[in-house]
Amino acid sequence: MSEPKDYWLDHSENVTKLFKGLWAVGLALLSIDLFLHRHEEFGFATWFGFYGIFGFFACVVLVLVAKKLRVVLMRPEDYYER
Repeated sequence: MSEPKDYWLDHSENVTKLFKGLWAVGLALLSIDLFLHRHEEFGFATWFGFYGIFGFFACVVLVLVAKKLRVVLMRPEDYYER
């Protein structure tokens, strides 16, 4: 039998590098928000980090709604065999 393929995310040091890189990109984008002047329609949209916080909570709400929707749309395991 052949050996299992070795993927780059199988190594913990690569996962750590990816994690730190994502944090660095996120902090860099958040720091841009300190210097960026936006012309917004609503005052709350000019708050520091508003779009990051809004995006996080929107994703959380999407996951929670999808979990509830799964209960409504779920079919029995033998649905297509009947």
